[in-house]
Amino acid sequence: MAASTATVVVVASVYILIMLVLGYIGYKKTKNTEDYLVAGRNVHPVVIALSYGATFISTSAIVGFGGQAANLGMGLIWLTVFNIGVGILLAFVIFGKKTREIGQRLKAVTFPDLMGKVYHSQFMQVLTGVIILIGMPLYTAAVLIGGAQFIRETLGISYGTSLIGFAVIVAIYVVFGGLIAVMYTDAVQGAIMLVGMTILLVATYLLLGGVNAANTALTNMADLVPAKLAEQGMNGWTVMPDFGSPIWFTIITTLVLGVGIGVLAQPQLVVRFMTAKDNRSLNRAVLVGGPFILMMTGVAFTVGALTNVYFYQTEGKIAIQMASGGNIDTIIPIFINSAMPEWFVVLFMVTLLAAAMSTLSSLFHAMGTALICDVWGRGRECALSLRSNQLGILLMIIISVIVAFLMPGSIIAIATAMFMGLCASAFLPVFAVAVYCKKPDPLAAKASLVVGACTWFIWALFVNARYAAIFGLSKALFGKVGILGYPWSVIDPLIIALPLSAITILILQFSRGGCRREAQAA
Repeated sequence: MAASTATVVVVASVYILIMLVLGYIGYKKTKNTEDYLVAGRNVHPVVIALSYGATFISTSAIVGFGGQAANLGMGLIWLTVFNIGVGILLAFVIFGKKTREIGQRLKAVTFPDLMGKVYHSQFMQVLTGVIILIGMPLYTAAVLIGGAQFIRETLGISYGTSLIGFAVIVAIYVVFGGLIAVMYTDAVQGAIMLVGMTILLVATYLLLGGVNAANTALTNMADLVPAKLAEQGMNGWTVMPDFGSPIWFTIITTLVLGVGIGVLAQPQLVVRFMTAKDNRSLNRAVLVGGPFILMMTGVAFTVGALTNVYFYQTEGKIAIQMASGGNIDTIIPIFINSAMPEWFVVLFMVTLLAAAMSTLSSLFHAMGTALICDVWGRGRECALSLRSNQLGILLMIIISVIVAFLMPGSIIAIATAMFMGLCASAFLPVFAVAVYCKKPDPLAAKASLVVGACTWFIWALFVNARYAAIFGLSKALFGKVGILGYPWSVIDPLIIALPLSAITILILQFSRGGCRREAQAA
């Protein structure tokens, strides 16, 4: 049953007050620009792990990808495997330690700043910042939408009011408290998320008669797969779709690989490595981060698929038929408000608030500092002033809210995959060479960054049917959503752009002397 408005308001008010207090503590501890941008480079490993995980996992994973699991099934569990293996183990052990060492040595304060200093290139810093400013508002808007959808379903207030109010609350402590406030609040929000998602998993299985009964019931519903999905290769909610089918390409190339690989080069996560005091802190953070990601994504994908069992047993409909206006982003909020007791609705609302606010705060901080430090203020004294960075963050918050209002329905998971795929295509090869090549070549990096970003945008705008439909440019210019037919129309831009970007930097890097040649200033 849905919670009473009074109860929700009281609990949410207490939670928000706690976040603002933590933000104030961060504000008081922020004495200089380095504190504001990289939290003084002395953050506790547990805080790093929870902040990293809470930043990585947002309402996008819980609401957006949970809705996708309700629609496409448990094949998304493969994303959990990638998230742990790539997003935690590989990210912290292979990339994290070197990033921390190089960032500290070069005094880098943002991801674009790190790229600029490693490659001795203002071009690398500015273009990296520009790509962040173009791509990150898509992801930020998706997270805002996820939180606003649940607030609307729970409180019954308008979507616009939910969206704006949500953004304002996060803006207060991010703008004033900087990265110290962001990481403090992230840690508390991560703990709340862990509790909420654990209870959700247990409660869902108890509601459906236990693990075996629930999973068996879902397996036996294979004949209820909508005809449109069956035609595209879907065989049920507990098995993978037909190999090479449109849905298989969507699950594997867009949702699993797009997000699973894209996490390695997300600017807001890379900065977390630069806040660690030493490599030992990052090793200890892995022990917390791995189980956290397992519970966050694994629970969301499992419960999302199981909503089909609940709705069919209680309403005689599958999940997508219960979605408001066919919008899969509403499935998880509707399930929680319909199936769970009042106390859990309140707890889950706080869980979603924590998930969204932790990610939003980091994204706002990354965009604002990219705008001021790396693009507009590059080479100026204002680039390192607290007031300028605060204004930059505020401006990007406003832009993100506008983008959220312009986005269509059922967009949360897709927008997330788009941003992470763009990050991997443009940043991952140059990031890998930057941290592991002793003499990285600026020309190779420039070419790779341009090739990766341009290829991704061309494929997203004109080839991938799902992405092209959102932007509408291909339809406007050529009269059709995608200029190439199947299977190209269902292959994610990442699958094309990332290999081209990697090949470009490898060929140029080694043809111009390898990793030991002295890099020339750009």
